[in-house]
Amino acid sequence: MPDPIDTFDREWHRIVAEKDRAGLERVLTEDITLGVPPYWQKLHGRTIAVHLLDLIIHTIEEFTYHREWRNGREFALEFTGHVGDAELQGIDLISLDERGMVTNLDVLMRPVNAIIELRGVIAPQMAAFLEERAAQREGSA
Repeated sequence: MPDPIDTFDREWHRIVAEKDRAGLERVLTEDITLGVPPYWQKLHGRTIAVHLLDLIIHTIEEFTYHREWRNGREFALEFTGHVGDAELQGIDLISLDERGMVTNLDVLMRPVNAIIELRGVIAPQMAAFLEERAAQREGSA
């Protein structure tokens, strides 16, 4: 039987390379926590995590993983890419459960001008998504 942690590693690289939203949904736990720039507070839950990660992988151009470190069910994946003319470098810190599903993902990124560029593209889309979710909750209450 294949090791779910090794399977995750291959699948994660495929998901990001192919920008596979459905694949993201399959590898994130329902109660995932997500820390990404420019948000200081962690985000919680698969729905918001999938939406934001999908926006990120569709916004960062030439996204490429370079180096990888692994300690049991913990991963650190170094990446580069750019948003417009702003080059960026970052690290995904990923924690998995025993099934090989992501329970926590923290994205660290630099330099600040790249974060600002990324936020400029993503923030309006996230705001619209969050407003829509709030309206749906109000409508079902």
